[in-house]
Amino acid sequence: MNWLQRYNLRHFVRNSLWILPVFGMVAALVLVHALHWLEKSAGWQSNLDPAAALALFGTLAGSLLTFIVFLSSSLLLVVQLASAQLSPRIIGVVFRDQVTRFALTLFAFTFTFTLAVLVRIQASVPAVTPNLAAYLCLLSIGVFLFLIDHVGKKLRPSGALRAVARLGHGEIQSVYPRRLSGQPDTAQRPVDALHGEPAATVPSPRDGVLLAFDLEGLVALAREPDCVIELVPQVGDFVAAEGPLFRIFGGKGSPAASALCQSVALGQERTMEQDPAFAFRIMVDIASKALSPAINDPTTAVLAIDQIHALLRSVGGRYLGEGMMCDDSGSLRLVYRTPDWQDFVYLAVTEIRQFGGTSIQVARRLRAMLENLVEVLPPERAALLRSELALLQRSAARCFPEPEDQALANVSDLQGVGSKRSAANAPAKEGNEQ
Repeated sequence: MNWLQRYNLRHFVRNSLWILPVFGMVAALVLVHALHWLEKSAGWQSNLDPAAALALFGTLAGSLLTFIVFLSSSLLLVVQLASAQLSPRIIGVVFRDQVTRFALTLFAFTFTFTLAVLVRIQASVPAVTPNLAAYLCLLSIGVFLFLIDHVGKKLRPSGALRAVARLGHGEIQSVYPRRLSGQPDTAQRPVDALHGEPAATVPSPRDGVLLAFDLEGLVALAREPDCVIELVPQVGDFVAAEGPLFRIFGGKGSPAASALCQSVALGQERTMEQDPAFAFRIMVDIASKALSPAINDPTTAVLAIDQIHALLRSVGGRYLGEGMMCDDSGSLRLVYRTPDWQDFVYLAVTEIRQFGGTSIQVARRLRAMLENLVEVLPPERAALLRSELALLQRSAARCFPEPEDQALANVSDLQGVGSKRSAANAPAKEGNEQ
């Protein structure tokens, strides 16, 4: 099994909601069969009336099937409503939720177990399996109540943003493993390491979004012909069919095109794997939709800025000069593109500043974020942040004609509007500006 097949299998399993419930159904059949064999061998029987047991478990099995269908329909409806309010990109995050998967697996297991018990009730009633089925039904009710509470919190703006931020932190640590540790982030850009015209160009076999690539596999492919492979698109970019996917530089030849194409995964839409910028994209989309005239919810935008602030602190403290991979001998073998600090800052700030230009709440929260990042991040990150602060101040001057509103907008506030600390600092700032 090559890398692409393993990736597709892992991606399918990770993003499929039905696999665990199906395994739960199989496990229920196996467990009932084993327990029934044990009951027959030991001669365990219950004193329940077979007719009453048949009626009871027939009702339970039918109710559980109706319950599962109703729950699945409700979940789909709730997710669609949440995606319309927040962002369609949030659907994939919700479907990967482990609590939802566990609950659906338990419900499918309980239904299958109860149905299997029902068909084994004949002239007598087994002793163990009916009691276990009844307790499983009670457990399912408890888990259902917990699931309602969990989904209600998960699909709130704060819960959805926190889930995206948690995934984003993990990908930032994976893609940018090294911290700055006092060394300047002045590595050359990956494309600057390439010289001359490419010896060969490998086109993309189909269109799609670049989801991930096999870093170690591409290095191994470049080692034998002693060449340098350039991965043209960045993870998250859309690649057209027959568009350039790889360029080969130098060497005694080039790797097989089929082997190169099996080292990248193309899909319908972006995922967060190997793409930390996608976490910013989702949160910026949520903030932008909240700031639209149809919704007009700047507080949700402030919640998004809270999580963007945390992600920018994480990525700003890491070495972003990755994009070149050498083999064991130190020879350059692979060049690829990753977002740099400027890309992250522009993605995180620009659209929110533009769409929230008329919101004092958003302007104050953005200012608080930028000023805090200037204080806590290494000095080489500060120039771009100060430039964004200047843009934010000019936006406030343009959007708020009243001097009093401009003065309010030019105060940093971690709550947007309402922080006592920002109110206490406001006179001093105004005095300094005068």
